[in-house]
Amino acid sequence: MTATMDNSTVQLDRTEIWQSRMREIQGGIIVASITQVVIGCTGILGMLLQFIGPLTIVPTITLVGLSLIDVSLRFCEKQWGITALTIFLVFLFSLYLRNISLPFPAWNREKRCHITRYPVFKLLPVLLAVIISWGVCGILTATDTFTDIKNATEYAARTDGRIEALHNANWFFFPYPGQWGTPTVSLASYMAMLAATITSIIESVGDYYACARLSCVSPPPAHAVNRGIAIEGFGSVISGAVGSGGATTSYSQNVGAIGFTKVASRRAFQTAGLILVLCGIFGKFGALLTMMPDPVLGGIVVISFGMVTSVGISTLQFVNLSSGRNLCIIGSSLMIGLMLPRYLQKNKGVIQTGNIEADQVLTVLLSTSMFVGGMLGFILDNTVPGTDEERGILKWRKQITVKTGDEGDTNNLSTYDLPFITPLLRRCKCASFVPFLPTFKFTSASILTTLCRKGRKKDKINSSSKQESPIEDFKTKL
Repeated sequence: MTATMDNSTVQLDRTEIWQSRMREIQGGIIVASITQVVIGCTGILGMLLQFIGPLTIVPTITLVGLSLIDVSLRFCEKQWGITALTIFLVFLFSLYLRNISLPFPAWNREKRCHITRYPVFKLLPVLLAVIISWGVCGILTATDTFTDIKNATEYAARTDGRIEALHNANWFFFPYPGQWGTPTVSLASYMAMLAATITSIIESVGDYYACARLSCVSPPPAHAVNRGIAIEGFGSVISGAVGSGGATTSYSQNVGAIGFTKVASRRAFQTAGLILVLCGIFGKFGALLTMMPDPVLGGIVVISFGMVTSVGISTLQFVNLSSGRNLCIIGSSLMIGLMLPRYLQKNKGVIQTGNIEADQVLTVLLSTSMFVGGMLGFILDNTVPGTDEERGILKWRKQITVKTGDEGDTNNLSTYDLPFITPLLRRCKCASFVPFLPTFKFTSASILTTLCRKGRKKDKINSSSKQESPIEDFKTKL
């Protein structure tokens, strides 16, 4: 009886320790995410876009892919044969067989039952590669070709390696706020999560531009970036409230998937989001997806992150690569962006400012490659003398052409308009002052800067009128 009570007490203590930590993480995520919502809604980040050019975008996006080499390696090294098979299948379907269409039965009102040709390999290369590689892993698991020793590296290639997660998952579970108790907020947790949030914002901006490049549309304007950051923050608030243990943000692998699937339709991503919501509510389906063997996922990750890296490099087409200034900025940003985070990873605790919270923030920020490289490129590009043509600003801005008419502003950025309500917003004058709405007109300067400019214009008018007054007096005297 005593042993039972002791075991119960130990179990309760462990549960309370785990839940108390979870509540502190929740509080940090919620408060830091509210800060992100404020950054997006006030247009602070959109104001900085006027200073962001290709030399800032190149290291930021490129380092998103290069910094994840260790993540890719962690999945691939579980079974190199399956990883190679997955990569080969994706290359085969998306590159070699992309122009081949297969016959499929179809029906419509005009032709009734007929045969149509469908570009399966062009639209579904990843899904086909995953199904085939997963099937091969299933066969090798059933024949005990893969080891059944759990501590072995190859065990992660088995299809039944996470079968316990499928058995333990509930059929239905709806997450709700406060399931671990009332979230607690501390300065340490807030500063740690704030550093991660700032890093996430920078990575998201890079993902937005990479997604636009892969989708063959104009770069996102300020209001779209503001709205994206605000929505990410709002989603993170919900994630923190329900106790998921993590925030929400854009994922570079999904951006890379656009490159080799050639699918950038909003309907496709809305359907994918609905599927993920259902998988989160119906636990068995979500657990089934986690059973995908690691080397299969590793092969997809390698190609996805490679696509993101290539998108960052492709932005160099706007820059004058014969300029020593540009080459120095690009090379230094990439090299330092890779070098400094690895140094901090090997030498933990090397940053000591005397303040624990400051140490945590600096460690998180300087351990993120895209922050280090992107920030260094941003500072050098805006401080080192160079013409707009040399920096690539002229070609970069030509992608966004805005024409002003009598009825209002019409541009080629309708892709970033809000559905259904944008025409109504254009009739409302107040909507032009909201930084996250498509009718926002102060894309290149803040409202405060605009007011200052108006004040300067008034001063010029007043000064000019004062200069003209002696002439008027002289004319009067004559």
